[in-house]
Amino acid sequence: MQTSPAHAAHHDDREIETLEDFDATVSARGTLSGYRVQGVDLTDRTRELLTTDTAEAVFLGCPMREDAAAKIRADGALVFPPVPHLPFDPYRGHLYKPDELFASLEKGYEQTPDALAYTWFQRTKADGDIFASMLRAVHDDSVSDALDELLRGARVVGVMGGHAMARGTDAYAGAARLGRELSRAGFTVATGGGPGAMEAANLGAYAAPYDDDMLDEACQLLAKSASFVPSVTDWARAAFEVRTRWPKGNHSIGIPTWFYGHEPPNPFASHIAKYFANATREDGLLARSNAGVVFLPGAAGTVQEIFDNATPNYYESRGEPTPMVLVDRAHWTERLPAWPLLQSLARERPMESRITLVDRIEEAPEALKRIGG
Repeated sequence: MQTSPAHAAHHDDREIETLEDFDATVSARGTLSGYRVQGVDLTDRTRELLTTDTAEAVFLGCPMREDAAAKIRADGALVFPPVPHLPFDPYRGHLYKPDELFASLEKGYEQTPDALAYTWFQRTKADGDIFASMLRAVHDDSVSDALDELLRGARVVGVMGGHAMARGTDAYAGAARLGRELSRAGFTVATGGGPGAMEAANLGAYAAPYDDDMLDEACQLLAKSASFVPSVTDWARAAFEVRTRWPKGNHSIGIPTWFYGHEPPNPFASHIAKYFANATREDGLLARSNAGVVFLPGAAGTVQEIFDNATPNYYESRGEPTPMVLVDRAHWTERLPAWPLLQSLARERPMESRITLVDRIEEAPEALKRIGG
């Protein structure tokens, strides 16, 4: 059965993020006083704005007629108008969908909103312009807000691993089966949102409602474009072919970053929380993995994630330590010996019972269950 994370009923709190929420709030409450209206096109709601109290309201990036804007300013509302000529909306109220980031893929990946946002980021990140840095910060905060709303009440398991894991390999298929099993068990799968192990876990979650043969067939179709190098366009098109053939996949979360703009987001995450600031993205991904994290073999980025997660578990700064499952004994004890250090840190602390090392990816779900009780 397809499920989705809990959603906030915005007309019952103070945020309005859709036109439907706007209409429901005006109808039910008769006032917008104190509300925050975020990224909603109000050009066809002039009458409502002119006749409704908007004292102490805040309008973030909402297109509206000038007479309506003048009236609500006179009420004492704050109006932050849309910013023209940007390839993204800094005030957006919802996470990205794959179709949104990959719009115009038929013209080549370079013409998609995802690629255009990266180009803008590259052009502005080093120029010292406080306006550009403010827009990035506002955007990232909006994304975090939307992510928290989406995941409210969800049991989230993070799956971490390297981007180099190629489609068509046994490792990729194993990571996909892991994502499928976690999703079928009722967890919301969250990844770094990129290619490789991250894509595989999101693909597995997507495949959860289908029979097991579907995932095998999907992996075979994807193998014809094994990597996003040299062509992101071909790599993404293969993913959308799978989504078109099997259109009713389960939800999962991808949390990528334009900081690594050479790595595109994968299209199998149903909701994509894409950030400009990688530090915000890294911490946010791990902090929201409240049911544990599975670490697949990776390189420097995955090692960083292990200890980014271990630190709050060590100090219990986020409360009770969350489970950590490292997969592939040889990788984490010989090639990159993170496991012995993690064991030393955990010794005689509450987190000691919440860490484990397994040999095979198939063991990870049971290990997560065992140490997560």
